Amino acid sequence: MAPSVEQCPALVLNADFRPLSYFPLSLWSWQDAVKAVFLDRVNIVSEYDRAVHSPRFTMKLPSVISLKEYVPAARRPAFTRFNVFLRDRFNCQYCNGGFPTHELTFDHVVPRSRGGRTTWDNVVTACACCNLRKGNRVPRESGMYPIRPPFQPSTSVLQENGRAFPPNYLHESWRDFLYWDTELDPA
Repeated sequence: MAPSVEQCPALVLNADFRPLSYFPLSLWSWQDAVKAVFLDRVNIVSEYDRAVHSPRFTMKLPSVISLKEYVPAARRPAFTRFNVFLRDRFNCQYCNGGFPTHELTFDHVVPRSRGGRTTWDNVVTACACCNLRKGNRVPRESGMYPIRPPFQPSTSVLQENGRAFPPNYLHESWRDFLYWDTELDPA
């Protein structure tokens, strides 16, 4: 049974054939992909077996597209809760436990009430238990030091970390473009 058109997003590659983003994976809806094809902004690299029709035209839905013009990555990623979690690989920086996003929070190493700021260099990922235990104290008072000191990551660090967390669904036509620059295990 063929997938519905809603189940046919297109993987978007930059002009160098690398995904625009690994986490979240750069996907466009089938409508946006078809529109970009007609506006001549992308090349079709791979297609689904599923097609869309108009009265005079039939087109297979693109499963992988590449931009015709290279889009440089942002030099500095946005400071967001999710990007802090991604920088820290979804691990609490106090107990080193891995947690789903909804069980994580971020902790100010130097609490805001003590002059700490909400910046890359003062915020780490923490589980709720560790965050509560540390409380409103600095590391030397609590005896809780981050496993890795907080830092401002580059876009490439976040992209590299994102590759370690593949999405739940990967279409077979995407696989050749997602992990082609990682080392293969010998057979």
